[in-house]
Amino acid sequence: MRERLGMKGFIEFVREQGVVGLAVGFILGGSVSKVVSSLVQDIINPILGIVLGAAGDLSAKSTAIGPVNIMWGNFLSVLIDFMIIALVVYYLVKGFGFDKLDKKGK
Repeated sequence: MRERLGMKGFIEFVREQGVVGLAVGFILGGSVSKVVSSLVQDIINPILGIVLGAAGDLSAKSTAIGPVNIMWGNFLSVLIDFMIIALVVYYLVKGFGFDKLDKKGK
């Protein structure tokens, strides 16, 4: 029991729980998020702005109802951002077979 509390116990915990993979995924996720945000903000939003008849930045579009300003364009941008990140993560996990890494061996 005492040995499990030391460095060997920690290394065993990291191996069993996949903490290193989680850390790598977290770091890469931040980078992928920046790339996807740039894609949405710089390419997709202007195209959608033109298609929707409002040239310019889609995220700046809003509707005023009395004193309240509903930022529907910003919400749409964040939603598109999320969908693209979710698709990228899904296809990376499936494509590289990462979904099989976390299965415990019997």
